[in-house]
Amino acid sequence: MNKLQAMEVFVQVVDAGGFTRAADNMQLPKATVSTLVQALEQALAVKLLHRTTRQVSVTSDGAAYYERCLRILADVREAEESLSNNRASPSGRLRVDVSTGMASDIIIPALHDFFERYPDIRLDLGCSDRPIDLIEEGVDCAIRGGNLPDSALIARRIGVLQFATAATPAYFARHGRPAHPRDLLEHRCINYFSSKSGKTLDWDYVRGDETIFIPAPASLAVNDSTAYMAAGLQGLGLIQMASYMIEPMLASGQMELALEDWTSTPLPINVVYPQNRHLSAKVRVFVEWMADLYATHPRLQLQTKKA
Repeated sequence: MNKLQAMEVFVQVVDAGGFTRAADNMQLPKATVSTLVQALEQALAVKLLHRTTRQVSVTSDGAAYYERCLRILADVREAEESLSNNRASPSGRLRVDVSTGMASDIIIPALHDFFERYPDIRLDLGCSDRPIDLIEEGVDCAIRGGNLPDSALIARRIGVLQFATAATPAYFARHGRPAHPRDLLEHRCINYFSSKSGKTLDWDYVRGDETIFIPAPASLAVNDSTAYMAAGLQGLGLIQMASYMIEPMLASGQMELALEDWTSTPLPINVVYPQNRHLSAKVRVFVEWMADLYATHPRLQLQTKKA
């Protein structure tokens, strides 16, 4: 038995909460994962996991061993990196999760630069607006917009999302243009609902010391940023969306702004990763590359209005 591999597999099973998901995350047969954990238990002469037909949970001995494994595996990786060229040329599979809008508009157009710098990294880019559990799904890091309630994640802020309200010229010709946020109550709006909670968020507007939250009346609600933009482009209603996504539509004349003398509260953009994971070279270089990429994008950094 390869003891280090068995420890790595055990950690993955605990993180994923089961053998099947751990096997998928590690791209190993489920039988191999199960055999390695059993061999580890036999070698230690202790039971590390409680197994039922529905779930896998860690024993008290297993929990203590899990924490020790994390430290040992982190030390091994750090030692290997210090004696190799991994820092200059990191390699391996890197799993990243990002929203569809950021993937298509920001990250994918710049990936040629990333692969020129790090040709030995294989990037698995999960593109979805669905919130995920990084540890359970074996994801190395994610790019998330908004405030982060999950204390199990380490976050590095790389930018902000700023929002604008817009619609097509045809929509404005038919329904008129709102002059005040409260006028939205008489308009058709397109809402975005959370994949996790199913709830839609109020639209917020700020001007000077005045802040207004509007429960925008929705003729349609979607849970994907690409679908949201598509609905807006069809003239189905007003949208409140990230400025970087709306800007090309404004330049082409497909959409026009409304309520330009109002702003919305910016939301932070963070790169997040589990705090109990060693920050490997491949994750480290990706985080740094993302920070540089977002720092150079004018619509993803905090801007102030000119007087």
